[in-house]
Amino acid sequence: MPALAESLAPAQPLDEHNQRLIKNVHPQDWQNPKPEGRYHMVVIGAGTAGLVTAIGAAGLGAKVALAERSLMGGDCLNSGCVPSKALIRAARAIASVRDAAEFGVSAQRPVVDFGKVMERMRRLRAGISAHDSAKRFSEQGIDVYLGQAAFTGARTVRVAGTELEFSKACIATGTRASMPPIPGLKESDPLTNETVFTLTELPDRLAVIGSGPIGVELAQSFARFGSQVTLIEVEQGILIREDRDAAEIVAASMQRDGVKTLLGTSVRAVRQDGAESVLEVTSGSGDGEVRADRVLVAAGRAPNLEGLGLDAAGVESDPREGIVVDDRLRTSNRRVYAAGDICSRYKFTHMADAMARIVIGNALFFGRSRASRLNVPWCTYSDPELAHVGLSELAAAEQGIAIDTYRTELSSVDRAVLDSQSEGFVKLHCKRGTDKVVGATIVAAHAGELISEVTTAMTTGAGMRSIASTIHPYPTQAEAIRKAADAYQRTRLTPGVRRLLRAMLRLQA
Repeated sequence: MPALAESLAPAQPLDEHNQRLIKNVHPQDWQNPKPEGRYHMVVIGAGTAGLVTAIGAAGLGAKVALAERSLMGGDCLNSGCVPSKALIRAARAIASVRDAAEFGVSAQRPVVDFGKVMERMRRLRAGISAHDSAKRFSEQGIDVYLGQAAFTGARTVRVAGTELEFSKACIATGTRASMPPIPGLKESDPLTNETVFTLTELPDRLAVIGSGPIGVELAQSFARFGSQVTLIEVEQGILIREDRDAAEIVAASMQRDGVKTLLGTSVRAVRQDGAESVLEVTSGSGDGEVRADRVLVAAGRAPNLEGLGLDAAGVESDPREGIVVDDRLRTSNRRVYAAGDICSRYKFTHMADAMARIVIGNALFFGRSRASRLNVPWCTYSDPELAHVGLSELAAAEQGIAIDTYRTELSSVDRAVLDSQSEGFVKLHCKRGTDKVVGATIVAAHAGELISEVTTAMTTGAGMRSIASTIHPYPTQAEAIRKAADAYQRTRLTPGVRRLLRAMLRLQA
C-alpha cells in the first residue's frame, strides 16, 4: 500500500479546501466496517467506474463493499476532469478579456492571479467531492473500506487486514501517469496530472512532453495564464488520434495563444542547471535544448495493477494494457469483472460510467451486454474544442468501410459568426449510399455539447433524414449539424427526381 502522504498527494497544499476534500474522500478518522457474511459485489477502486458499480448495485438491492486505498472520486475528481476544467474555464475568462475589443468592449490587459485561480479550483473541487464521499456511500448502504485491497483467493479479498468474501467482484483501480524512460527526467521533479494541480505559483517557463488531450489542454491554459509554454511531441502532429483537419485548427489556436510546438521531436535527456531543467531534444533538423522552470509529463497512462493479488484470484493482466476482459467485461476468473481505465482503451469518465452499468447487469442480473456495442464520444477541451464519435475517415479506410462525408463550416453558421467562433467545422460520416451515421468529428467552441446529438442518432438509429427534419432553434451552433444533414438530403435530389418533381408542378400549372 502506498504511504498515506503519497496517497493524499493530489490534496496539496493542505488549505481549508483540501482539508474538506480529504474529510470527504479519505477521512482520517474513518472506521472500516466489520463484514457480515458474503457480499454480492466487492468493488476495488472508488473512481468513476467503482463508484457507479457500487451505488448502482446497492440501489438494486445488492450487498456491496467498496474499497479504496487513496482518494475516493479517483482521477476524475482529484487530478483529472474536475480540476482541469476549472483551470480551463479560468483560462477562457482570460482570453475573453484579452479579446474583448473585438466586441467593442474596452478592457485593460488581463492581470492573472494564479494563486486565486488555483484556490478557486480547490474550492470547487472540495464542494463537488461531497458527491463521492465515504459518508455518502456509506449512507447508501455500502460498506466502505479505506485501505489496500488484494485478492487472497478466487472469492476473497483482504482490505487493511480484513477478509471479505464475495459472489462477484469488480476491479476498477484505474491508471496513473506513465513516466517515459528519459535519463534525468525523474530527477527534474516532473509534474504529472496528479501533481500539476498542487501548484500555487505559475511557472515562468513550462515544458510539456506529449500532445494528447491532457498535454494540449494544459499547454494552452498555462500559456493563457502567462507561462512561456513549449509543447514537445515525437509525432508530426498534435492529438494524433484525431482528424487531421480538426487537429490543425486546434494547433493554430494554440500557436496564437503563444504555445511553441516542437513536432517530430524527442527528448533524449533532462539535466539540471541550477533551478532550471534543460531538456536535450532531437528532431529531423538536428539537436537542441529547451530550458524550463518546470516539466509536465503528459505522455500516456499505466494501469494500477500493483498489490492487487491478481494471481491469487486467477485474474489475467497485461503490464501495459491492464486487466484482460472479454466483451462482457469478465476477467479470466468468471466471478471477477473489471471496468473503467484499468481495462479499456477509452480512458474517459463517461466510458467508465457506461462500463460500470454493463458490469452491474452482467455480473448480478444475468445480463449479456457487450462493451463493443457502445458508441463512445470523446472531447478534448481545448479552445476550440475537438469532439469525436464513431468512425473517422482514416479508420473507415483502414477497415475497408465505404463512407460518404458531409461537412459544414462554422463560418456558414450564423450563431458561430455572431459569437466570433466561426473557426471550425462539423463532419458527419454515413455508410456509403445510406443516411446511417457511422461517425462524426466536430471542432467548435462547444463541440463537447454538440457531439451528443450525433451520438444519440447513432445509438437510436436515427439517420440523416431524421436529423434534417428535426427543428433546431435559431440561432444556435447546433444548426451546423442540421446543415450537414441537409447536405445529405440534397444528394437525394437526383436528375430523375428533379424531372419527376417538375412534371408534378406542371400538372398543377
